[in-house]
Amino acid sequence: MSAVAIKGWCPGALRPMQSGDGLVVRIRPHGGRLDAAQATGIADLSARYGNGLIDLTSRANLQIRGVSDQRYPRLIEGIGELGLLDTDADIEAQRNILVTPFWAIGDDTRGLAAELERALASSLLDLPTKFGFAIDDGSERVLAGASADIRIERDRNGGLVVRADGAQLGRSVTRSEAVAVALALAEWFIATGGAKGERRRIAAHLAGGARLPKSLRGDVEPVPRSLDPVPGLYSSGAMVGVAFGLMPHQTLSHLAGCAQGLRVTPWRMLLVEGMREMPRGADLVTDADDPALRAIACSGAPRCGEAHADTRALASALVRHIPAEACLHVSGCAKGCAHSGPADVTLVATSEGFDLIRRGTTRDAPVMRGLTNSYLVANPSVLLGGR
Repeated sequence: MSAVAIKGWCPGALRPMQSGDGLVVRIRPHGGRLDAAQATGIADLSARYGNGLIDLTSRANLQIRGVSDQRYPRLIEGIGELGLLDTDADIEAQRNILVTPFWAIGDDTRGLAAELERALASSLLDLPTKFGFAIDDGSERVLAGASADIRIERDRNGGLVVRADGAQLGRSVTRSEAVAVALALAEWFIATGGAKGERRRIAAHLAGGARLPKSLRGDVEPVPRSLDPVPGLYSSGAMVGVAFGLMPHQTLSHLAGCAQGLRVTPWRMLLVEGMREMPRGADLVTDADDPALRAIACSGAPRCGEAHADTRALASALVRHIPAEACLHVSGCAKGCAHSGPADVTLVATSEGFDLIRRGTTRDAPVMRGLTNSYLVANPSVLLGGR
């Protein structure tokens, strides 16, 4: 099988993407969780058929990097044996579901995720490939800052709410109604032309004037958003991160050996189930105050053929100058693959240097253009407006 790079969509396992270091093969864990055998297996496959590096993405997926066309068929066979392969590429592309990592055995979360997966596989709605769902049904709303178009959440009384991203209020639903209403929202989005719009996201569709029907609009507010989780101990286990979401296969194998399962998050962190002390390792971010948590950077050059600069080296040099409450995003091109939302400071690499954007996204107008790597390192005060 020969993999062909197609621009404008996210890679998958059955539809990989060509990058500067080989094919990128994305694995979508079912229900946001890998059991220990699956995690160990992914680490082994990365070492055998890739370059040994694994990405944690902002969509709570894992990516095996550096795969050649010749090794790709064997890799896919191995992913299938781990139970992580969809029936076909179209079903795989629809299965964009974020799941709160803070679920407990017996609650609604995993059941909702499994039901939604089955419903999407049978419906084949032909949604845009970046269109996604979030199951954020814990007592605290932790996925509000993560990219999703349709959200299943809780209200202040513990009831379920289905809400379109960009809408303040959602519709109150019973457990048996939740998935059906979520799919109805997706069907409305397609029927009203949202899938053909420029941004092809539901929040942009609403901002452009589309109006939800009364049956889907609702009048219920979800519970307030909590702060984004940080590394530390939680009731369900230990949350650990890796700088820029890139880890060697040995790190994943080590974490898999510490627990029965790993829960994958959109914050480029893993929750190691059941651990009562923080795991240690040179590649792990275990301190909630670690500056690495304030920086987001895509794979950059030379790992990505479209990137104009080594994003991670620059982010590492600059992040210590970013205040604790702020966020730095360094993107190798204008697509902003690593982070679609706004950041306090966004640097976009171009053929003529870096564009600097404050409190915006890669799509916003820069306040400065053509900045060199050396200038930024020597003058970090320009990032936040100093001279």
